[in-house]
Amino acid sequence: MGFSFMFRSPATVFSAAVILRIVFLVYGHFQDAFSPMKYTDIDYFVFTDAARFISHGQSPYTRDTYRYTPLLAWFIYPTTWPGFWFSFGKVLFAVGDIVAGWMMFRILRSHHKMSTSRALKFASIWLLNPMVATISTRGSSEGLLGVIVTALLWSVLAKRIRLAGCLLGLAVHFKIYPFIYAASIVWWLDGDNKSQGRPRRLDTTNSPYERVRHFVNPERVILAIHSLVTFMALNIVMYSIYGFPFLEHSYLYHLIRIDHRHNFSPYNTLLYLNSAPGTHSSASFELERLAFVPQILLSAVMIPLALAKQDLPSTMLAQTFAFVTFNKVCTSQYFLWYMMFLPFYLPDSTLLRSRITGATALVLWILGQAAWLQQGYQLEFLGNSTFVPGLWTASMLFFVVNVGILGIIIQDAQRKKSIPGRTPPVKKT
Repeated sequence: MGFSFMFRSPATVFSAAVILRIVFLVYGHFQDAFSPMKYTDIDYFVFTDAARFISHGQSPYTRDTYRYTPLLAWFIYPTTWPGFWFSFGKVLFAVGDIVAGWMMFRILRSHHKMSTSRALKFASIWLLNPMVATISTRGSSEGLLGVIVTALLWSVLAKRIRLAGCLLGLAVHFKIYPFIYAASIVWWLDGDNKSQGRPRRLDTTNSPYERVRHFVNPERVILAIHSLVTFMALNIVMYSIYGFPFLEHSYLYHLIRIDHRHNFSPYNTLLYLNSAPGTHSSASFELERLAFVPQILLSAVMIPLALAKQDLPSTMLAQTFAFVTFNKVCTSQYFLWYMMFLPFYLPDSTLLRSRITGATALVLWILGQAAWLQQGYQLEFLGNSTFVPGLWTASMLFFVVNVGILGIIIQDAQRKKSIPGRTPPVKKT
């Protein structure tokens, strides 16, 4: 029987998810108080310091290393109040985890037509995941992002296009990377050309004008207008209040960032070398600047065009996985960006149908991180030089593992695309 009784009722699963996060919050408080290695993420102190500057009528960018939208600092404004309110942000992020999990459950029930028990099991991949709970209760804001992105997926599948456009604009304002989803959503919104779950091929004899007219359908226009208006409105408001520092730290900084600490990326060693004054070479400079080319081509162009027509959730997973894998900066928090799509991908995946493949992929993914963390600990905490071959080798091995998993995800999405008679997207009534 095992733990199957837990999945009979949503109340049981969500209660367990809440308790899990309460336990981590309490444990984190004691670890911060009594251990030299703190539980609270350093970024949380950046967030709360920015909120404190706002409470004094100053810019959040007065706080060094605050590279986020002012909305985040506004959301956690209560952390500036005395007493236990300092943990308000952690609670908010944990609640975000729960809300995202609830929406995952609803999507699995409505779009994937799962039973309550089966939907709860797959939603628990997020809800009862210790890694997800740990990251949010340490003070990472990914829980809020999870709410926005999951709501975006739900609104698209439910054909609530105006809401989807607003959520897409908000998501890109909150964290730049969700812009990659625009391509897959636009490609998926193919009007009434889905029959039996398969997109009807456009007649190649049509004139260029007819093809353009077919592509620019009302849903795509509505999505574009609402997303652009939401994104620009938020940016105009923030720029009017905080000026150029808002653009510099929220957007422009990410084009030149050279973060190297806790960075699983193969570019880690190069970024470390380039972070030292006077060490830039023309070759390394160009490589660093061009790192986004394969990343964007894969995540924002090739994967959406190849997969999005039929299986939107799996496409968004593949996009995110590619974006994180090929990004020049890759930290543990980024893993949550694609983990929020696993409940939708795994039910029909090779990783579950083949236990050997699934177990091998999971073990290699964990071992890849462990190998890097062992080398990173030697370097960042003990001061031992482990750049070559240790850290570089660990980064490359983890990269290879992730590319292999990405290949499996893409193959699964292609297989789903070829299956006739799949359930077509839910249309708004």
